[in-house]
Order: sequence, then structure tokens, then C-alpha cells
Amino acid sequence: MKDIALPEALAGAHARLEHALHEAGRPLDAAALLAVSKTQPAARLRQAYQAGQRAFGENYLQEALDKQVALADLDDIIWHFIGPLQSNKTRAVAEHFDWVHSVDRLKIARRLSEQRPAGLAPLNICLQVNVSREDSKAGVAPEALVELARATHQLANVRLRGVMAIPAPADTLAAQRQPLAELRTCLATLQKALPDAPLDTLSMGMSSDLEAAVQEGATLVRLGTAIFGPRRQA
Repeated sequence: MKDIALPEALAGAHARLEHALHEAGRPLDAAALLAVSKTQPAARLRQAYQAGQRAFGENYLQEALDKQVALADLDDIIWHFIGPLQSNKTRAVAEHFDWVHSVDRLKIARRLSEQRPAGLAPLNICLQVNVSREDSKAGVAPEALVELARATHQLANVRLRGVMAIPAPADTLAAQRQPLAELRTCLATLQKALPDAPLDTLSMGMSSDLEAAVQEGATLVRLGTAIFGPRRQA
């Protein structure tokens, strides 16, 4: 299948986001697009960069590291790691990414802090919350979130920025909004519990539920298909 034209697709994604923000009564700059670029070749990321995209989300570590080498001349790319994170991956993530969205254990947060190179700014972290309470999904339980956040906030080389979730798919806007509303509540709870933490990020919403996420206050929406087209096989 022929690749979609990236500039047009990216412009369409921005227009969709702006329309959703307008419909929600929110400022048009209240949420940003994170281009989910897993399985996409570096050349496609370069095209998106040339069309104005700067933030890219990667799920697979080695694939991401290879792209970072290929795109090393683009020094203002912001790299987000959004995939499952095991202990044996933390060093490379701490060394090569600006954000991590998938922290759900203190062990992982602690390793990221300890392994963050001294010359880099603190690593921005979102805590992944299992708002749908699915046994197959990663994420801290909502009732355990404050304890994890308090401990993470004490770490020297990470900066706790917010929460992330990947809810179970739902067919209606109302059903999509329900778990996203819970994530919004989770962030509000953390903001109250940790008033000195820079908790400003709700990482939620994908190509299938962007409108629901914006209605519930998303500040960072993770779009892959809407920008790059159908996912390639990894």
C-alpha cells in the first residue's frame, strides 16, 4: 500500500486535535501531539520532522536507538519511551530519552534516576495507571498511585510530570470517557498530594479516542495511525 503523504496527514491530525479542543472549550494549545512512531522507518520520522513534528514516541528500545543514530543530526527531537519497561532496559532509556510514560514500579523509577547521566536534565516521568484494571495490562492500581508518586518524587534525577493510561477499547464516546475521567481524577489527586511537583501532564488518547481524551483534559495525545497510516509489522 502506498504511504500516505505525511505533511497532509500531520496537518489533518493537528486540525482534528484543534477541533476537539474547540469543542471541549479548551485553549487550542492546551494539548500537544506525540507521534507514535513504532515500526516506522527513520525516513518516515524525518519526513514528519520536516513537516514540523518534534516529539516522537517509541515502544521498542533497540528500534528506537537505531532511529536515534539515523536521526542524530536532528538535535531538537524530543524522544518519549512509551512501551513496557523492564529492568534490563532502564540504563539505555535513561541515557537516550527525554520522557518515559510507562513507569509503574518504584524499582524502575529508582533505576532510571540512578542511571540518568549527570550531564542530562532530569528524566521526565509519567506513571502508568491501570485505570481499566485489566490483568493483562501494565500499570499501577489507582489506589496505589499516591504512594508510588511520593517515592518517585523524592528521586534526584527524574521529574514526575503526570500520569498515563492505555484504557480498554470502547465503542462509544461515553464509554471511552469513563476510564479517562478516572485518570484525570488520578492526576488531580496527585496534584493535591504533591503540590510542589510539576504535575502538568495527562498522557492519554490515541487515534481511536482522541476526542474523548480531549474532553477529559488530555495534555498529550499519542497518535500513530492518524499520522503514519496503518501500523507496519515490527
